Amino acid sequence: MSADGATASSWVYAFGGGSADGDASMKELLGGKGANLAEMSALGLPVPPGFTITTEACTHYYANRQAYPATLKSEVAAGLARVEQLTGRKFGDAANPLLVSVRSGARASMPGMMDTVLNLGLNDETVEGLAKLSGDRRFALDSYRRFIQMYSNVVLDLDHHMFEEILDDHKDSLGVTIDTALGPDDWAKVIEAYKAAVERDLGRSFPQDPQDQLWGAIGAVFSSWMNDRAKFYRRMHDIPESWGTAVNVQSMVFGNMGDTSATGVAFTRNPSTGEARLYGEFLVNAQGEDVVAGIRTPQALTKITREEMGEKTPSM
Repeated sequence: MSADGATASSWVYAFGGGSADGDASMKELLGGKGANLAEMSALGLPVPPGFTITTEACTHYYANRQAYPATLKSEVAAGLARVEQLTGRKFGDAANPLLVSVRSGARASMPGMMDTVLNLGLNDETVEGLAKLSGDRRFALDSYRRFIQMYSNVVLDLDHHMFEEILDDHKDSLGVTIDTALGPDDWAKVIEAYKAAVERDLGRSFPQDPQDQLWGAIGAVFSSWMNDRAKFYRRMHDIPESWGTAVNVQSMVFGNMGDTSATGVAFTRNPSTGEARLYGEFLVNAQGEDVVAGIRTPQALTKITREEMGEKTPSM
């Protein structure tokens, strides 16, 4: 048993707060992301706290007619309680909400797996709590519309283009081209249009219960292990179906809280040339999907890269 209470039979391994139940050697059990998050946490790096549901839970899920292990829900509840304790926030609390991200994480990086869901835990009540806590209603509503769009696409299997069209139509009506030009009242209107589209297409409302949201996302991660793209990739690369995928649930940090926040990627070497030099890029006032969406040009992380590329925008 570890310092945080995990045992060899545990389905959930915690990380963050200066300790972790796992380490980098446990990729078979925790997946690539989970093992590395555990290692960084154990090293004392400021990793937002969270927990990993093991690959063995995924294997159990498919070996038992898509049923979760009997103790998984209680272990997830315990993992969530630990995150609440470390962050001082409570999942689903209208006044002081904890928000989480949910990511897939097999031991081998695989195209076709579930995209990340950010800002999970937001609903019509918790978004007001986030607005008060942050002092920025625009940020809170922007986060909520992002969550509705991501969750609806990734978990509810609705076409993301439907949401993009709603957003583009609203921007066209205002005569603006970038998302950051929209204010809180604009985002409130977009949110209502998003929710109406979900209800129209699914015949039911967008889920408001954070627990329903969480388990919907966990189920979507496991389901993505058996989607057609994942199966094809495994066949092409001789990856056994029995490996399964882990699920990483982690407390949110925000890159879209204004011009003093950012999101981005960093590498210990240049991914194009292999040169052993810090490399990365970032977007100010954005969240993760903005970096890969191609709708805004990211800024260079380092001064030397910025100068080499002839960029004028500041480096970090």
